[in-house]
Amino acid sequence: MCGTEAMKASAEFGDGEHLIELAKAVLQTEAEAVLRLAGRIDQHFVAACRLLLSCKGRIVVSGMGKSGHIAGKIAATLASTGSPAFFVHPGEASHGDLGMVRDEDVFIGISNSGNSPELLALLPTIKRMSVPLIAFCGQRASPLAEAASVYLDISVEREACPMGLAPTASTTAALAMGDALAIALLNARGFTEEDFARSHPGGSLGRKLLLRVTDVMAKGEQIPLVDPQVTVADALLESSRSGLGFVLVVDKNRKLLGIFTDGDLRRSIDQQHDLRITPITTVMTPTGQTIRADELAVSAVACMEQHRISALPVVDDEMIVQGAVNMHLLLAANVV
Repeated sequence: MCGTEAMKASAEFGDGEHLIELAKAVLQTEAEAVLRLAGRIDQHFVAACRLLLSCKGRIVVSGMGKSGHIAGKIAATLASTGSPAFFVHPGEASHGDLGMVRDEDVFIGISNSGNSPELLALLPTIKRMSVPLIAFCGQRASPLAEAASVYLDISVEREACPMGLAPTASTTAALAMGDALAIALLNARGFTEEDFARSHPGGSLGRKLLLRVTDVMAKGEQIPLVDPQVTVADALLESSRSGLGFVLVVDKNRKLLGIFTDGDLRRSIDQQHDLRITPITTVMTPTGQTIRADELAVSAVACMEQHRISALPVVDDEMIVQGAVNMHLLLAANVV
C-alpha cells in the first residue's frame, strides 16, 4: 500500500476501534455457533461414531468450495488420530476419483445447504455400493440430509459475515463437529501418545516419543574410550579426537569405570595438577550417571537437566559401554 492509500485508510478507520469491534463480533458469532453444537450431541452422534468405528475400509470425506477445505482438514485430523481417512473432491470424483471409494468405506459429505450439486451427483453411486453416508448439513430437509444414514446438524443462526454471505460460522461449526468426531473416535480406540507419535514422526512429539538413545548416540570408534592407566594429557587427546568434550574410562572388557568431562578438567587445573603425569583415575568422576540404549532420547535430556551434566555413558546391565551421548547430539537430532 502506497503512502497516500495508507493515509486514506487511516483516516477512514480512525483509531481502529471499528475494526476491533468487528473482529470481536466475528469471534463471538463463531463461538456461539460452536457452543450450540454441544446441545445437538445425541444418539445421532453416537450412531456416526459407531459407523466409523466399525468401518473396515477408510473414511472418505468430501465437500465443495469452503466445505471442501474443511473436509480436507477433517480427513487429515481423522487420519492422524487413528482413523484412516482421505479427502476426495466431489468434482473430481465425478470424473474418476470416485474409484477410490470401496464398499467397505464410510462416506462423510459436508454441505451447509445440503444442495451442493457436485456432492449430490455422487449419492447414487454411493448408494449402489451400500457405502454408509454421514451428512454434515445445516438443513434437515435437504437432499443430502435425506439420503444420509446419519445426519449431524451443523446449522448456524447466522454467518459472521455482515452480509450473511461468506461461509464463516457455518464452516467453523463443521470443523468443530469434525474435531468432536475425531476425538471421540480417538478415545474409543484407546489411541495413545505413542500412536500419535507414529503418525507424526517428523514432529517434535514424534521425536520425543519415538527416538531412542541408540538412534542418536556415538557408536563404535566414535566413542571416546581410554584405559585407566593413561594420563590426563592423553585423555585430552582422545577427547579432542572425538569432538564430544569428554572421555569414558573403561577396563579391558569395556566396563565403565568413570567419565572425564570439561568440568573435571577445570577442577584439575584449579587444583594445579600436572596434566602430563596425573593419572586419569585421579581426577575422573567414578561411574556417575548412565543410561540404557533402549531408553527414550528425551529421557537422556531429562537426566542431564536434572543432574546438570552434558554427557552420559550408554551402558548395558553389566555396565559395559555401548555408546555415549551428549547434549550436542541430542540437539542435532532435534530432541531438545
